[in-house]
Amino acid sequence: MLETAKRLLQPSARSAVPSFMVMDVVSAARRLEAQGRRIVHMEVGQPAIGAPSTAIAAARAALSSGPLGYTETLGIVSLRRRIARAYFEWHGLDLDPERVVVTTGSSAGFILAFLAAFEPGDRIAVALPGYPPYRHILTALGCEPVWIETDAQTRWSITSDALIAQHRVRPLKGLIVGSPANPTGTMMTAAALTELIQSAEDAGIAVISDEIYHGLDYAFAAESAARVSDDAIIINSFSKYFCMTGWRIGWMVVPPALVRATERLQQNLAVSVPTLSQIAAEAAFDGLPELSKAKQGYQENRQILVDGLPRAGLESFLPADGAFYLYADVSRFCADSFEFATRMLEEAGVAATPGADFDPLRGRNFLRFCYAGARQDMHQAVEQIGAWLKGQR
Repeated sequence: MLETAKRLLQPSARSAVPSFMVMDVVSAARRLEAQGRRIVHMEVGQPAIGAPSTAIAAARAALSSGPLGYTETLGIVSLRRRIARAYFEWHGLDLDPERVVVTTGSSAGFILAFLAAFEPGDRIAVALPGYPPYRHILTALGCEPVWIETDAQTRWSITSDALIAQHRVRPLKGLIVGSPANPTGTMMTAAALTELIQSAEDAGIAVISDEIYHGLDYAFAAESAARVSDDAIIINSFSKYFCMTGWRIGWMVVPPALVRATERLQQNLAVSVPTLSQIAAEAAFDGLPELSKAKQGYQENRQILVDGLPRAGLESFLPADGAFYLYADVSRFCADSFEFATRMLEEAGVAATPGADFDPLRGRNFLRFCYAGARQDMHQAVEQIGAWLKGQR
């Protein structure tokens, strides 16, 4: 019987995706902390502070008011309207709330978008370096992620020329673009984003724009694909700017033609998004002063690293235009950033994410540092990395 069960319960081929390495680093760091070690966490993209007080108050009130049942599949109407209003406040855009879909974080948004827009076998362009679950989710759903390498000349973003060149080799069905980007923190100008989206759509390539780091822009204001095209699918989240990672609440803006398809998928995959999280998310829009203060803290942390890491020995990193990441070149110290990150965690007590998580081709030369933590942690990280690297020379 046991042998039969083992044969029946084999992992599917579609589950054979790479691990999300950052979560493996989190687990390794937690094991060291369980041994009494003090670890500076710079691996996971998570704000150190929690949800704004307005969101907490609304959640408490909801818990006291009675049972929380299902909501409409697309989300509480008032929340969808509030999200739509935010696009007018942020971008001067009159967005129809009917196009807004509330999701269980941006992760569910990507799954819904890929299922609604693509068929198994479709080829979807993604940037390297880039967010790993783009590739992994696409693969699990039977699509083919097509890697397009970026470099300093293109500010680490896909260009129209690179996209169309790949499309001519073999047709693409979709493109995922993120600005500010993870892991690089770099951003596309409004002109560059507009040119890329227009080139893609002219070639029949659907665009999915990852905008979860909007609001966390330092070099210049982030442009939304919603201002460029009504056909682009927008993915956003309350996790980053709104500091609500554990609430697992996000949203999509979808073309009118995909609203019903997305609704049907969500009906079957999730029924609806957690009610408490939706109530808190709507109230989070009233906490903007707190969120502005948090952003200021990220800017200060960013400057600590920009000034301090070169003194510590890490002199080469990409422009940190937005988000809360710094992508540093560690090739002068090692040939494998995973091994470097492992030693840095165990010997220096600083957790960072190996670049191989974001770029299977050149990521072994890079580490991603998240600077969303406490200011003292940034100072401590610079000091501990500097002392550790000095000992390596």
